[in-house]
Amino acid sequence: MMIRNATPADLGAITVLHSAARATYYRGRIPEDDFDGPIEQARVRGGWTRALARGGGVLCAEAADGTLMGVAAFHEVDGALTLTQLHVAPEEWGRGIGTALHTVCVTSWQRSGVRAACLEVYEHNLRAQGFYARHGWRPDPVTPRSGAHLVLWLDVRSAGEWAGHHRR
Repeated sequence: MMIRNATPADLGAITVLHSAARATYYRGRIPEDDFDGPIEQARVRGGWTRALARGGGVLCAEAADGTLMGVAAFHEVDGALTLTQLHVAPEEWGRGIGTALHTVCVTSWQRSGVRAACLEVYEHNLRAQGFYARHGWRPDPVTPRSGAHLVLWLDVRSAGEWAGHHRR
């Protein structure tokens, strides 16, 4: 597996992977058109197009044969570094791809002097919540929710200490 910066040529594969991953936690909880209908597909593609146009901050995990296995995106939102997306193809779960993407993100943030990062995770996406907890993300003590999402923060300075450990 190789992790690299995404390019506009990856847009189609990123959009497909994003939709497949989201279906695993939205299906049966919200109407299908709200996460996989044509309007939502166009919105998702537009979001990834804007992320790629910003330059940097979009990473792909790619198999030796060029197959996209995971994707992550981050940028500043309202003055805070935000992990906006981290998706792994469902058929690739449990192989360390998410951890590898997360590690590259955190290393990049540490090199840039970032002290903290935030993200929002869907309240019913228990798999992702467990992943983030294992990697040191903690609930925002001031605003723990944003609609149907939990707000989590990571102390980027000590993030490496969290990997594989369960403190607290």
